[in-house]
Amino acid sequence: MKLIMAVVQDKDSNRLVDALGEKQFKTTKLSSTGGFLKEGNTTLMIGCSDEYVDQALEIIRDNCSRREQMVSPVSPMGGNADSYIPRPVNVEVGGATVFVVPVESFHQY
Repeated sequence: MKLIMAVVQDKDSNRLVDALGEKQFKTTKLSSTGGFLKEGNTTLMIGCSDEYVDQALEIIRDNCSRREQMVSPVSPMGGNADSYIPRPVNVEVGGATVFVVPVESFHQY
């Protein structure tokens, strides 16, 4: 048995949960916050048998698209803000960060 932990952007989470549900994957959805853009993320925990891991990963891959987003940088802390001119930059967002870990035991009460 494996535990799949997928960190996805909030915009992708509902579509992903629906797609996983259609294939009978049970998920636990946790709110989380990203460190880089400080935006909301969703962390999904998916428990499944070893033989279904590839299918779950394929669903995650198909439903979490990477895209570019314009982001305005934050002014420097403690630096000279007089010469700082914030210019929006294109940043790649989306996709998924996925961890697959072995489960030693599983109990459901």
